[in-house]
Amino acid sequence: MMKIFWCLILAPFFCFAQTYSIKPLNKNTKTSIRGLSVVTDKVIWVSGSNGSIGKTVNGGETWTWIKPVGYEKLDFRDIEAFDENEAIAVNAGSPAYILKTTDGGLNWVETYKNTDTAIFLDGLGFWDKNKAIIFGDPINNKMQLLKTIDAGKKWIDISSNLKLPLAKGEAGFAASGTTIKTLAGGKVWIASGGTVSNIYYSSDYGLNWQAYKLPIWQGENSTGPFSIDFYNAKIGVAVGGNYVKDKDNSNNILLTDDGGKTWKKPETPVFGYRSGVTYITKNTLIATGTSGTDISLDGGANWKHISDLSFNVVQKSKKGSVVVLAGNNGLIYQLEANP
Repeated sequence: MMKIFWCLILAPFFCFAQTYSIKPLNKNTKTSIRGLSVVTDKVIWVSGSNGSIGKTVNGGETWTWIKPVGYEKLDFRDIEAFDENEAIAVNAGSPAYILKTTDGGLNWVETYKNTDTAIFLDGLGFWDKNKAIIFGDPINNKMQLLKTIDAGKKWIDISSNLKLPLAKGEAGFAASGTTIKTLAGGKVWIASGGTVSNIYYSSDYGLNWQAYKLPIWQGENSTGPFSIDFYNAKIGVAVGGNYVKDKDNSNNILLTDDGGKTWKKPETPVFGYRSGVTYITKNTLIATGTSGTDISLDGGANWKHISDLSFNVVQKSKKGSVVVLAGNNGLIYQLEANP
């Protein structure tokens, strides 16, 4: 009787505590997945190494794997899809390409090419179906910025808009295509890492920029933020660390409540290097990386480890509730909430 009494008093804190697990949607495909776009609970696109792009229209029950003709050797680090037919893919390295399909991946149009040996595009973010921005590693200390206003048919170089030069050894990471975050109305945040870590913020579609210090683990080429997300214009999170020390969690997650101007550490951090983070709700977040996956149920203040499996990226459905994780060897999993 006493047990029942305490269960009623403490519910839902312990007796009905939410737990999470992950289930496989795809395995053993010869690609390292870093690009992910979860359009709905049914339509999911992924992109990765060996020129591979994958798509499902039934929530992961079956997958179609595509290699755009002529681009079979590219490493597609980011992809943005709008439905089962239209998607844009971006590769890392030189030459840099942006490809677009409007027929479900059967045909791809090259909408951008840059043969500069220093070009390296890191991430893509859309404000709406027409307006988007891409950022890349600095050339001559200037961050590379591209913008489209016609749904990716043409890309304009707007690098000169960011007047602030990047420090020596400061660059971006393309581990998951998520060191960039866009929100409606022209807001965009870009995180840099390496020797120095900063947040670059624009509120007017990349016309004017501000820079804020990001006090995450930094100082080496392998350190810094590898993923950011913002729930709204104020509340955000940054994760990363050192990818060559992926079980070290010294200073690899920070939270902001003022749009990235200032950052603070959580009470209980994630359990290692993390290259992907996303808000599921305002209070529920998930972070993942090569040393596992963690969940927070209190806005990022405290984290619980739920899996040791290695992933690169995580994303919640834009028009639904499904949360998908993806990584090496074609690994694609789905987060499941257990009562």
